[in-house]
Amino acid sequence: YRRRSTFGWVQDRGIGDRLIRQIILGTKTATACPKIIYSATEIAELYDSVGHHMTVVDKDGTLRCSIFQVAVFETTFGNPDARLFRGEGYDNAEGFKKAHRHVWDDLLKQRHSVLSNDTVLLVEVFKHVGSSALTRASSDARIGVDIARS
Repeated sequence: YRRRSTFGWVQDRGIGDRLIRQIILGTKTATACPKIIYSATEIAELYDSVGHHMTVVDKDGTLRCSIFQVAVFETTFGNPDARLFRGEGYDNAEGFKKAHRHVWDDLLKQRHSVLSNDTVLLVEVFKHVGSSALTRASSDARIGVDIARS
């Protein structure tokens, strides 16, 4: 698909690959990042992606799977919308907050910011719609590399 959603960033400590595996397995149906990380153009593109199919790529640009973008909205870190924490695999907001308290530290530091309860998160809700043979092979190869590194 023409539209792309990238999971992971340089020095993400393997987070991007883990998230993509969760999408492929169907256990992850939402993602979020502090709004301050995005440019105005990126924010507009995210909102425009609702109702469209997207190709999920990793931080290296490798095609991994396809999703359908269901919704994009804002919520705060301190009081996250249930669609976010449930889509991230948590039963409650506290579990989500505990797991994400330091996930974005390096990205926020680059913006001279820190995470607080008032931090606005930009949320994407999606559904996994498939993995072609190419993206499945790419995912399987990366999973094998991750296991080999363990």
